[in-house]
Amino acid sequence: MKELSRITENFTESVIREMTRICNAAKGYNLSQGLPDFETPRELKEAAILAINQERNQYPVTFGEPELREAISKKVLRYNNIKCNPETDITVTCGATEAMIATLKAIINPGDEIVLFEPFYENYGPDATLSGATTRFVTLNAPDWSYNYRDLAGAFNENTKAIIINTPNNPTGKVFSLKELEEISQLCKKWDCYAITDEIYEHILYNDAKHISIASLPGMEDRTITINSISKTYSVTGWRVGWAIANERITRRIRKVHDFLTVGAPTPFQHAAVVALNMPDRYYQELRDHYAQAGDFLYKLLTRVGFEPSKPEGAYYIIANIDRVNEIIKAEDDFSFSRKLIEVAKVATVPGSSFYSVPENGKHLVRFCFCKKWDTLYAVEKELLSKLT
Repeated sequence: MKELSRITENFTESVIREMTRICNAAKGYNLSQGLPDFETPRELKEAAILAINQERNQYPVTFGEPELREAISKKVLRYNNIKCNPETDITVTCGATEAMIATLKAIINPGDEIVLFEPFYENYGPDATLSGATTRFVTLNAPDWSYNYRDLAGAFNENTKAIIINTPNNPTGKVFSLKELEEISQLCKKWDCYAITDEIYEHILYNDAKHISIASLPGMEDRTITINSISKTYSVTGWRVGWAIANERITRRIRKVHDFLTVGAPTPFQHAAVVALNMPDRYYQELRDHYAQAGDFLYKLLTRVGFEPSKPEGAYYIIANIDRVNEIIKAEDDFSFSRKLIEVAKVATVPGSSFYSVPENGKHLVRFCFCKKWDTLYAVEKELLSKLT
């Protein structure tokens, strides 16, 4: 039989979602996938039900329902200081996942390179492969996940088409500072390339961390594609409503790709997303407060049982060194460690090597997520304390 696509040989299925399947089979506690296990806000569920009952169940406007694009435009002006025309500058997609691959397919040509910080969210590597881009990696260094500017500047050249920035960052919890974003913007302007910024955790911040959109910086308005979604902020990861914001020239191309990838995001959930984007300020403060408490709880628990965790500035993940705990688990690498931790303590994590271009660099790490209800976190505490101490 004829050979199948060679490009699909260059990446695996999602490790994160694989760990969820293993966890579910073991009836464990899923601290692997960024999947909230608490209730979605009542107002949003009611809005989705209302939209369905109002017969908003057919194809939407391909690039997004007008009401949603208007709501996105108003919110990003208010919160992100991004000015955009809802008619020409916004593409509503099936989550931030589709927004990213549609964006890359819309801008990448053969021979183009993209710059990617690592550890990186696992989708970005396959996205680069599927779009045909060559990737240059820049390391974020623990414990503060800073980069070396020489390494960053050295990753840019005449073939660089874009840099991908995820802030707040998955998996590290890093929030890129104004200084760092200014350095990146200067390199983008110097090499005439784009910034693709995934800001899906923009409201999940701790202590004094502040979210800044690189599109709001001088000279970056027309060379930034800002990607976001309702999934994480509003705890509706299964609704699959995201968007990409860019100038009209770029948006025309993103819309073409989106049209033939998925046609449109789910219609009733787009209308419910309008309600989400108009939630009062207290909603975001309560969200931050919950995750700050949950993150602090898990950080202290992991430290107590022997992990060496890094304190996140944003998002809802903790990267932790496994070396001391592995004296008990006795695993060969991070993958076997993650599987054995499910067997021993019913707790699922993500192997750190899945976040690196060279797996060896992450073999001593795992990622935990804490977007969980307190019953889950208390159960995890009981299991870890009883099995690892």
